[in-house]
Amino acid sequence: MEIGLSHYLTVAAVLFTLGVFGIFLNRKNVIVILMSVELILLSVNLNMVAFSHFLNDLVGQVFALFILTVAAAEAAIGLAILVVFYRNRGSIAVEDVNMMKG
Repeated sequence: MEIGLSHYLTVAAVLFTLGVFGIFLNRKNVIVILMSVELILLSVNLNMVAFSHFLNDLVGQVFALFILTVAAAEAAIGLAILVVFYRNRGSIAVEDVNMMKG
């Protein structure tokens, strides 16, 4: 049995669905929301690399590297904001973020 494009697309669709459900079902924990966004970006990367491989074109893999760079920066900045927010408020609950509105 050979692993084809449909297998990669199925795994990417499952990862994307898990990420979307993680965002919509858990709106109380900011860390879970950030992890769900990372799952969505990972599924997009998997699609790009799979299509790049099966079309024999490196453009998809280059875009996947750019997405990985943006995802790493987003995770670092998001976690830094969470640490500062936790130091100021003592909680990272999403409901407490609404208190920051001016």
